[in-house]
Amino acid sequence: FGSRPFFRRGDRLSAPSTGPASPVGPGPASPVAAAPPLQAAVADGEDKMEEQQVAEASHCADDLRLPLRNLVQGLREVASQLREGESWKLEDFDLQFFWKTLGECFKAVSQEATKLSLAFSKPPLPSVQDCQKITADIQKSILNVANVYYWLPKSQGLTLRRLVRDATKDVVEGVIQLLNVLLSTPLQSLSQDQLTSTGGVWEACDRFSKIPKDNHAAVLSLMCTYSAIVEDALEEMKQAQHADNADPFSNIFDDDDSYLRENRDTYWSEEDKQVIAPCLGLLKAAKACLKKVSEAVKNHGKVDTLQNITQLDDLGDVTNEISPSVDELVLSLYPPMNYNTVQMNAAKVASVLKKSLEITKSSHVCLESESNWLQFLSGAIDHNMDKVKDLTYGS
Repeated sequence: FGSRPFFRRGDRLSAPSTGPASPVGPGPASPVAAAPPLQAAVADGEDKMEEQQVAEASHCADDLRLPLRNLVQGLREVASQLREGESWKLEDFDLQFFWKTLGECFKAVSQEATKLSLAFSKPPLPSVQDCQKITADIQKSILNVANVYYWLPKSQGLTLRRLVRDATKDVVEGVIQLLNVLLSTPLQSLSQDQLTSTGGVWEACDRFSKIPKDNHAAVLSLMCTYSAIVEDALEEMKQAQHADNADPFSNIFDDDDSYLRENRDTYWSEEDKQVIAPCLGLLKAAKACLKKVSEAVKNHGKVDTLQNITQLDDLGDVTNEISPSVDELVLSLYPPMNYNTVQMNAAKVASVLKKSLEITKSSHVCLESESNWLQFLSGAIDHNMDKVKDLTYGS
């Protein structure tokens, strides 16, 4: 319509003048008389153009989403391979160069993720060609991270390699999360989910600086984590076993729920309290065991030979079994107590603690001066386990 520049949808045309009649005789019909059908025609034309623009925008958005979907699929395959892939066999592995290169790759992923998020945060949308370039760049940065991870040989330590793998996988999955958010929200809007997902990628990339740089530091960092978990479990049981409180659930129910606590199955009997005492002794032994083994690793652990690196891995693996067994024992101590289950879980704790002491004793971290605490802890474990058996036997 040639008149479009002069009419906008919803405009009102003025009514004909009520002034004196023109001296000129009757002429052609006034344009005002044709205004209503013209206005409707203009509005209808604009509606069709708007629909066409919406359709074109939707088609454009679909074109842009295709490379994003393809990238998600590709990154999922990368993440799957990270869980199962083997390291490359490199003749001359340089650990210092490995960390330098991996750090640069993590930084590149952070930068490319920022570009991706910004490209879809506000109008105008990038062209299909620009979108393809953006996704190609971020895919390249992710593949670089994965490839450099595969440089790290198992001979540097399985514990270290698992930590690097997990950090790499976190970055890949963070980018996948960002892409999924972009695919599920309007492409020209900056949603809170998009901000959160972008920040998640940044955090995953920033954690590179906190990755232990050798197997000694890797094993030690995990042992510190295990120690904190065991200490929390011990404190939990101590608080629940307060001398003046026979009901370990007293801090869970409200006053209005007092009728629930009338069930005697939520209380410890005197026999239960006797069983708890040696179980607490095992928990304290677990805490002491992790503390002493961690100190031995910290003071004497070495990564100068493959044998020493492997021994550190063995120590990391066996101490990793302590916290789950401690959790199972603590859970079985809450009423109603099943003595057979308590005895079984206590035996698991004792077994893994004795195994930890044996592996420590046969490793390079155990000097002759360490033998005293090894014997003391071994005796404490046996003493408390015997008491648990005596108190739960035949129950």
